[in-house]
Amino acid sequence: MEIIDKNGNTIHSQESKRILAGVLAIVIGPLGIHKFVLGYTTQGLVLLGVSLFTCGIGVFITSIISLIEGIVYLSKSDEAFIHTYQLKKTAWF
Repeated sequence: MEIIDKNGNTIHSQESKRILAGVLAIVIGPLGIHKFVLGYTTQGLVLLGVSLFTCGIGVFITSIISLIEGIVYLSKSDEAFIHTYQLKKTAWF
């Protein structure tokens, strides 16, 4: 798959992590694993920390956020997902 970045350069063989990140966000989202897969370590640690350090109360909030993110990930095309989350590094939603 070829993607053109904002400078007009062609990026070859860019693999989309859309399906993996979307499924992980829906299934085990409060652990932040989908953020680690995309390379967002800080955001993954935030989700994991909120889930663990609030003794489970924060799991409700992080599960809603992760469910929304999973749906957004899976509803985008591969090209849009790569451009938004892998090239531009948009961290949330």
